[in-house]
Amino acid sequence: MQKKRILVGMLTAVIIIVLLYTATYIPKKMITIEPAEVSKIEVFDGNSGTLINLTEKDQIEHIISNLNETTFKKKGLSIGYMGYNYRLTIYDADEEEYKELIINSSDTIRYNGFFYESENNSVDDGYIDELFSAEKEKAPN
Repeated sequence: MQKKRILVGMLTAVIIIVLLYTATYIPKKMITIEPAEVSKIEVFDGNSGTLINLTEKDQIEHIISNLNETTFKKKGLSIGYMGYNYRLTIYDADEEEYKELIINSSDTIRYNGFFYESENNSVDDGYIDELFSAEKEKAPN
């Protein structure tokens, strides 16, 4: 009887662990903050090493709205992978870091050691490309 109880307990624990792990692969929103609650977004270009700080409301609105509308599904570990297009650090109204994520492409991001693929929408990395181009044109030669 004692062995049976231990076996049932171990089996229950394994089932719970498997269910919890599987639940992390359910598609979800990565960004759930209102654009008005964002004070700035730091964007680092992983290709050129350039950093820009976005504080204009329309730029923040565009990026945050795009990310809010996008659902991501975990695809696998990203540990050990190097290189990326953009690293975004989003700050809330209190200037506290809200979230940091890496944009690899219009359909893939990295967050907390995992790759995530967009399910319903593309990340507008073209808009970020344009912001860097505009910043480059402003810079004195």
